[in-house]
Order: sequence, then C-alpha cells, then structure tokens
Amino acid sequence: VSRQPGSLQRDLAMPPADAEPGVSRSTAAVAAPALRSQPPGERALSVLWSFAKCLGALLPVYLAGYYGFSISVVLFALMIYMGWKHSRLEKVARLKFSMFLLENERAFTTEKALRTNRDLPPWVNFPDVEKVEWLNKILQQAWPFIGQYLEKLLVETIAPAIRASSIHLQTLSFTKVNIGDKALKVVGVKAHTELDKRQVMLDLYLSYAGDVEINVEIKKYFCKAGVKGVQLHGKLRVILEPLIGDVPLVGAITMFFIRRPKLDINWTGLTNLLDIPGLNAISDTMIMDAIASHMVLPNRLTVPLVADLRVAQLRSPLPRGVVRIHLLEAEDLTAKDTVIKGLIDGKSDPYAVLRVGTQIFTSHHVDSNLNPQWREMYEVIVHEVPGQELEVEVFDKDPDQDDFLGRYVHLRLEWLSLLSSADRLSEVIQKNQNLTTKTADPPSAAILAIYLDQADALPMRKGNKDPSPMAQISIQDATKESKTCYGTNSPVWEDAFTFFIQDPCKQDIDIQVKDDDRALSLGSLSISLNRLLEIPELTMDQWFQLENSGSASRIYVKIVLRVGASHRDFFPGGITSELNPMGPGGLAKPLPTRPQHTTPDPEFATEGVLRIHLVEAQNLIAKDNFMGGMVKGKSDPYVKIRVAGITFRSHTIKENLNPIWNELYEVILTQLPGQEIQFELFDKDIDQDDFLGRCVLTLQIKLEHFSPHVFAYVCLQLSHSWGQALGSFTLPLREVLFEPGLVLDRWLNLDAALPESQILLRATLKSNIPSSMPHCSHCLHCKHCSYQGFPFYLFIYNIERHLYVKQSHFLCCVFRNDNANSTGQVKLTIGYSIEESRLFITIHSCRALAACSKDGADPYVSFILLPDKKATTKRRTATKKRDLNPEFNERFDFDFSLEESTQRRLDLSVKNSVSFMSRERELIGKLQLDLDQIDLKTGITQW
Repeated sequence: VSRQPGSLQRDLAMPPADAEPGVSRSTAAVAAPALRSQPPGERALSVLWSFAKCLGALLPVYLAGYYGFSISVVLFALMIYMGWKHSRLEKVARLKFSMFLLENERAFTTEKALRTNRDLPPWVNFPDVEKVEWLNKILQQAWPFIGQYLEKLLVETIAPAIRASSIHLQTLSFTKVNIGDKALKVVGVKAHTELDKRQVMLDLYLSYAGDVEINVEIKKYFCKAGVKGVQLHGKLRVILEPLIGDVPLVGAITMFFIRRPKLDINWTGLTNLLDIPGLNAISDTMIMDAIASHMVLPNRLTVPLVADLRVAQLRSPLPRGVVRIHLLEAEDLTAKDTVIKGLIDGKSDPYAVLRVGTQIFTSHHVDSNLNPQWREMYEVIVHEVPGQELEVEVFDKDPDQDDFLGRYVHLRLEWLSLLSSADRLSEVIQKNQNLTTKTADPPSAAILAIYLDQADALPMRKGNKDPSPMAQISIQDATKESKTCYGTNSPVWEDAFTFFIQDPCKQDIDIQVKDDDRALSLGSLSISLNRLLEIPELTMDQWFQLENSGSASRIYVKIVLRVGASHRDFFPGGITSELNPMGPGGLAKPLPTRPQHTTPDPEFATEGVLRIHLVEAQNLIAKDNFMGGMVKGKSDPYVKIRVAGITFRSHTIKENLNPIWNELYEVILTQLPGQEIQFELFDKDIDQDDFLGRCVLTLQIKLEHFSPHVFAYVCLQLSHSWGQALGSFTLPLREVLFEPGLVLDRWLNLDAALPESQILLRATLKSNIPSSMPHCSHCLHCKHCSYQGFPFYLFIYNIERHLYVKQSHFLCCVFRNDNANSTGQVKLTIGYSIEESRLFITIHSCRALAACSKDGADPYVSFILLPDKKATTKRRTATKKRDLNPEFNERFDFDFSLEESTQRRLDLSVKNSVSFMSRERELIGKLQLDLDQIDLKTGITQW
C-alpha cells in the first residue's frame, strides 16, 4: 500500500476520534503508546468492568420482563433516574460556579460590570456596605482549625447524643468530617450606629460555597449517607448590646437572619434519594424550617457574655410596630393557560404570595383574569427597622405546578404604631369596625406579647415520676405551644408569643400546662385582658398561681399589651390641614367651608314608574312544522319588551298559539314626551328563534309613583378612575321613611375608607298611592314582598375626593308561579349557625306542584344566593321522578358571615327535569326572598 510522503507523521499526530474536546494532539499521541503499554491484566479488568456496567444497566429491564411488570414501571423508574441525574448535575454546576465566583470576585465584577445589579456583590450595589477582606483572610487562615473544632464537636458530643436518643441509632458514627478548603466569606458589612447609642448593629452578607464532606454510617442497618458540598447565602444581623463600661465591653451577642437564607445541599450515599425531583425541594424546605425556627426573625440566637443579664429581653424584645398590607390588584399579567402549545391564547388564574420573614400569606386565586382584583388585607408584625422586607410574588394556579407571573402588584401599606396607653383603644376599635375586607380575620386593635418564662413545683406524674411539661397559650381561636422541657417539674421555657387582639375588653388568655403527651393536665391559668387595661404601661410581670394543680404550683409570665394606632389617628381633623395650618405670610389659612345640603338639578326626582302587565296573546302563527309543512305543529312563544334602553323577556310557553303569561314589569321613566315601548314575539327554537310579530306604542300617559311597602336598600361603591375602591356605604331605605318629607340630605360616613372620608348625598322617596291599585291574581302576597313598586332618587352632590359612583339595585322578594291554576308551595328552613359561622338552607319538600305532562313532573329545586352568580353560591337538589309532592330534606351550607348573609337574596326555582330534545315545560315555580327580612339567628321554617 503506497502512502504519500508525510502521511505517517499526520497519522501519528492526529488524536483518536473519541478523545475529549480540548485535548491537544501531542497529548493524544502520547496517550496511545501509554494505552498499549498497560499490562494485559489491567486491560482485561477494564473491559470486564465496562461489561459489568452494561449488564447492570440492562438487568432492571430483564427483571421487569421476567416478573411480568408493565413497561410503564420501567419508564417511570427511568424518568425518576433521569430527573435525579439532571438535578444532581445542576447542583454540582451551581456549586462549582459559586466557588469560582467567590475565588474570582474582583475579576468577575470588573469584567461583568454592565450586568444587572442582581449579579453584583452588595458592596457594589450599596455604597454604605463595606468590604472586609481582612476578615476573610483571617477566616481563611483559621478555617482548618475551625474544622478541627467542628470534627471534635460532631464526634465527641453530637454523635453520642444521637446514639442515646434512639435504640435504632446506637451504631451511628461519623466516618468522615472534612469542612474542606473553601472558607466562609463575608461579602460585605453594613453598620447601623444611628439608631441606638447603647448598641452596635451589623448586617453581615454571608456567602458560603464549600467543599465540605461529612459521611455518616449506621452499621446496624448497613446505611451510609452524607453531604458533599453546601451553599448558603443570606444576610445575618448581629447586635452587640448592651454596651457596658467593663471588659468585654459588650453584654451579649444576638444573631438572626432577617429573611430565610438560600440553601443548597449536595447529598451522597443513601441521601442521594433526596435529589429526586420533588423530594429535593421538600428536604431543603425541612432543613430551612429547622434553621428558621432558631435563626430567622422573630427567632434569635442570644449568647450572653456577662453574668446577671436579662437574656429574655434581648431574645424576645417587643415588636417595633405593625404593618397593615392591603393587596389591591394587578394589571396586564401574562397568559399562562394557553392551548395547543400557545396557538390559542388563554388567561391565567392568578394569586399572590406575600412574605415578611417567617410570616407567609396567600391570597385567593381569581379564575381566568389577567387584571385580578383581590381587595384583601393582612397584618404583619415588624420586629426590626430597618431591615425587614416585604416580598410579593404572583403565580398562576395550575393542577400540577403553579407558574410564576411576576412581582408587580398594587399595594397600600399602613403603619400602626404601638401605644402603651389605652386612651385611644375605643376609637381604634370603632374605626376597625368600619373597615371591611375579604379576609377571614377582622382588623386588630392591639397586639399581645406573652413571655413564658418558667414554672415551679408542678405536680408529679403517676409513680412519682418527673413530668415533661409544655404549655398551650390560647386566645379565642388562636393557640400556640411552647417547647417541651423533659424530666422536670420546674421547667424553664423562655419562649415568646405574639397575638393579634380585636377587642381586649372581650378576650381572655387561657394557659394550659400539660405533660408532653397532651393528656395529663398539670395546671391552668385564665387571665382577662380587661385587667391589663387598668394597669400602668399595660404590662403584667409576675408569678401566677396555677389552677387545678398543686398548692405550690405557680408560673411566671410577662404579658404586654400594645394598642395599634395608625398615624392618621393622631390627626382627627385630617393630616393635610394639621400639617399645614398656616397660609402665606404666617396668616391663618382659611379652610373651605363645605356645604351642609345638596343643590340638585331642577330635573332631579321628576321620574315616574311605568308598570307593564303582560297578559296574553291570541291566534299566533304555528312555526314548528314537520315534514316540510305537511304536519302542522305549534309555537313556543315568548315576548321581548324594550323601553327606555331596558329589555325585558318573558318566559317561554311550550306548544301554545294562545299563550297566557300574566307577568309584570316595572321601569323608571322620565317625563320626556315621545317615548316608545316595543313588543316583539318570537318562537323559541333550538337553533334560531322565529319572528312572530311586533307592536310599538307611544307613551302619552301620566306616570304615577307607588310605595306602599319599603324593604329594600341601596348600596354604593366609590372608586378612582383606575378601579381602586376608596369606600362604600349601605343605606336602608327604611331610614328615608323617617326623614321629613321622605328626603334625606346630609353627610354620611363611608365604610372601608379613611376615618374622615364622607359623602354628601340626597335621597328622595316619593309615595303616591293611586285610588285604583292594580292587582295581579297570580302573585303570592306575603308580608315581605309586593308587586307595588316605588321610585328611589339618589343625588350625590360632593365628595372629598374625585370618585366615580356605581349604583347596585337590590329588589324586594317576589314569588311567581307560572301556572295560573297551581297553588304550589315549597317548605324551607333558613337560618344562621353562630357556632359554625355558616348560613344554612334546608329544602324540605314541595306540595301541589303543577303537572308538566301526562306523567306529572320530575321536580327538583335549584337556587342561587344573589348578587353573586358564581358556582359557589349555586345549589340544586336531587330529582324526584313522577312526584308532584316531592320530599327532598337536603341541607346546604355556605361559609358566609352573618353580615354577608343578610346582604344576600335567595332566588329559588322549582323545575321539571327534562331532556335536551323534550318539549315539556321546564319551570314550575319561582321564589325570591331577601334574607335581611328574616331573623337568621333564630331561623325560620315555613311553607
């Protein structure tokens, strides 16, 4: 075989095809003779090892086929393995990148100076954060000795404690403890010295990406587990207080993370399973929860440096204040629920998650809305100022995994200062009652801080054994537990708890001391918060005698009550006028005088009521023909009535050319001449309704006003032009009846608004009962309802902000039965359970229902609680076959407050269950009832 000159040299210099990228040609050339120089035994062993790995990979497939497992099991196992492998590689990559970044911070920052601020260290973003390279050099130098101390601590102290805690862990041992060469780095330090001269406050920005390796073995169960690589990033606050005039100059050191640090752990051994997708997030969350329970606000780690120091005040100081967060809305969110891989745009089901330290709140999700409005309120306790941050994230609710939408929402924040006096308590409670929100918890008027210090001489367990006491502290529905002190009847808990208080005059503190199994009671204590209101500084700090316990059993508790007052509460006349009371030149600035009464337009309240009685029609055209008109059918007529821009529609009567409706409609009209009313008849069909006829009338009659009974109310909501609600109020019309001339004209306070917000409103109710009152023979009269209508006129003259007004109409209750010969009735029970905080409606039975066919009817009852027309307010009973006197006895519960329940209107229908193609009549009867006309606390059962 001939070769070109120099081809042999090129062959020797060319690397093999399977050489790794980046390997030079000379390296590959040298590697080839090195491979040939291996002993035959080693080459054979490497081949056998490769064969064994291939066999091990195919063995699960063979076993699955041998034992008859489904292929889906193999695929599922493969998916878990691929997910674990992917998660594992990502963790290793993140760890290596963090190590590289910490080692080359200056070069990385210089080269990437134009990157976003999130990639830069804190000392670049914030000028007041200082670099401390000298401290990092000290840590790096001392890191091996820190490792020796940690190894001794784990092997000699922690391991024996773990072995003694359980019989299953008696063979546990640390086989390897190596904290690696990568030391903890302090990326930046910020000092706060302007707040309190008796302390030094430091914020340490910590970053650790270490090659730590710790292995654990339990020989009894042949288990090996460990950690190889850890990342931890967070801001640690260190407070040196109190400063004293003696060595060591600092009384104690208090440390805590202001918010949860970021943690990433690379597991080895058996704990590799924790890297499986799904388990990795759970395991990291559990570890973070353990860290947060000791080191994240409001939890603190306090190390005293001198004796006789009250560590309790340092470990559990009083909060700085309360922030009331009003989550209002979001706009222009991303549509995540797309169809056919984005070809068809959908919407999102957004909800918001708010975090302040360990306090997490989740709003309700709004279905299919890119501009959601939540209108929810939350209260958070602020422990550190400055430092604590509010984090808001918006997600799209999905069945599997929720999608991230962003962090931009519309919020309103309100700071509540904590007062040590009860002078403004009644004022705060009164203002909170006017604040309505969608959240279950009402606004708080105060916060209660309880420091559970210790107990003494608790009773012994059976057999004269020492108890393991813990304490449960309850205030109304909120209960919190202390830690357990094992094997002692004089426990020292040193735990702190905080509670939101709605009304201190009506709430009590209940403390139960129990054994760790929660079955044996060791004593109890009940303290009325009303006692605190009579004590200076609203503070009790003393021993209390335990009830239902030993004669000498007592408990030491410190209780502090603080009233939460908004900054607006200090300026009753309005913040603006108080802060700037003087005009130019130091002269008093005259305040604009607001009018005491409205000045409405002359045309105001000149409208009247038109009452339309739709009775019957005759000799209509038969539109439902069959077989091309060879077989004559009938029609299913209904009427549309149009007047003054309002459209009414009657119900449909099946197969009738001479229908009788006997329906009544009312509309408020002005006295303008030439107004018309239009009637159109249609035949109801499955596809398109057929036109049957039209009639147009010109109104030339005098409009009259009727108002024999008034059981309605009007509700107004005020909002800015961009939709933010600024207040609302409800005006029962019965209040207008007590005004002179049935005219209300004055300033009214707004609910869910600023305390000083008011609206000037004029409401006129006109009553002019004609001598000949029309009567509808098919109306079921009751004491709560009537067809006689009334016009209500509303005029808003002025409001102290630029607002838009939306009016919602609430109608009286009406019962209508569409069959003129039927006297059908339904038996209901309506009431409200105070214990369960639920509205309940029981459908008992119906009687004397109208037959819808020759077989009678298949009745069922459906109803909805207006004004909401959502699935959560709709209910229906089961269907009773061929029964005109059906028995249902079904109860339906609704999670409404008593106030919400009284604002609902029951719209109930008794219907005949028909098939899609059936021509039988569906509606049997209808009932409408305002729930504010019923004493819901007592309840009512009635036909």
